[in-house]
Amino acid sequence: MTTRPTPSAAAGGVAPFLGVALRGRCPRCGEGPLFRGLLDVAPACTACGLDLSRHDAGDGPAVGAIFLLGALTVTGAFLVEFRLEPPFWVHLLLWPAVLIPGAVVTMRVAKAALVWLQWRHRQGDGA
Repeated sequence: MTTRPTPSAAAGGVAPFLGVALRGRCPRCGEGPLFRGLLDVAPACTACGLDLSRHDAGDGPAVGAIFLLGALTVTGAFLVEFRLEPPFWVHLLLWPAVLIPGAVVTMRVAKAALVWLQWRHRQGDGA
């Protein structure tokens, strides 16, 4: 099994975008966890020491999750209602069970992607 070497911090390495976004890893080395907890960005990478405290994704991930999941949920709710015609309690159980994990996953991926983009485009200004 061949492992690909991680780009060194001194060489200006950049972790692959999809690896950072989908796995929640450091934007520089791709090894250390990006998150401390569920949605909090860690203060620094435990693998390469990159200072992550200045990177803030703001409200972008939440807005993206609202737009994406809102459209999918309304479409899904219409389809379920008009094709299956279930009782109302099915909607009360189904949609929170779909939306809550979906929102967390969507926000983690979006937040990791935005932190990667911030770090990638601010390398030259000391970030």
